[in-house]
Amino acid sequence: MPFDPSDVSRGPVPNDPVEQLVVLLSRLPGLGRRSARRAALKMLQDPQRLMLPLAGALNAAAAAVRPCRVCGNLDTQDPCNVCRDPRRERGLVCVVEGVADLWALERGGAHRGLYHVLGGTLSALGGVGPEDLSIQPLVERVSAGEVEEVILALPATVEGATTGHYLADRLRPLQVPVTRLAQGVPMGGALDVLDDGTLAAALRARRPA
Repeated sequence: MPFDPSDVSRGPVPNDPVEQLVVLLSRLPGLGRRSARRAALKMLQDPQRLMLPLAGALNAAAAAVRPCRVCGNLDTQDPCNVCRDPRRERGLVCVVEGVADLWALERGGAHRGLYHVLGGTLSALGGVGPEDLSIQPLVERVSAGEVEEVILALPATVEGATTGHYLADRLRPLQVPVTRLAQGVPMGGALDVLDDGTLAAALRARRPA
């Protein structure tokens, strides 16, 4: 039976090496079936320069990269380089949905504090509750007494707003200021696709949650 390309996200990987490569590439964000075929063809045409170095880098990253036990960032060290940096403002913690958002903020250089990765947002339809996110570890970090402000840098979506309100309620008894991003983040926008200037402006204009 020929391989059905209609569902490449969850189905079995085919035995043919070329088709394997296309299917696995198409599972990456932003790469559909057609884009994956183009990328696969490019690598196959020059495997020594493009494919083998990529395979080595993937193997090395898979073996070395791990989640940071403090903030949830991905790094080769645990705690990660951000958490270990003595120049960071230890009392300023920026809460983000995922590692992609953390990397976006770091790319712009607008935040000089620490981070906390939730691992998602609350979603009743998606079946994601508080116990599925890194919320209790955040509460414990704030309860330890070193945090002076929590910035909620969550996506401007219904789920992001719901999560922000929930976090503000959970943190309110700890009497630590909780702020959120203001101007510059459009409704429905994800942080990792915004430009650096927009992210910097949103951080500077944060307001109480």
